[in-house]
Amino acid sequence: MTFIEFKKLLLDAEISLPKFSKLIKVSEKNIQAYKKKGEVPNAIAVVAQCFATMHQNHIDYKEIITALELKAKTKKGAGFAKTKKLDLSTHSSD
Repeated sequence: MTFIEFKKLLLDAEISLPKFSKLIKVSEKNIQAYKKKGEVPNAIAVVAQCFATMHQNHIDYKEIITALELKAKTKKGAGFAKTKKLDLSTHSSD
């Protein structure tokens, strides 16, 4: 699915991209990156289509998704990691 088609589905679902990303616990930055690629991954396309269809059928998808209590994933090892300082006093000098 193209990014443009994805954005149209969000309009049909009456949800903004920032609210969509917050609801599904995916970084808005990650979703915006698909704009450069021109396409969204299948899983994101399926979610957007389901939200649009549910909204058109007067089903409160936001309540359903919130009830899942999704957790945002965090990158491990991102940023500046604290490094252990080497204690030179324990090493013998020869």
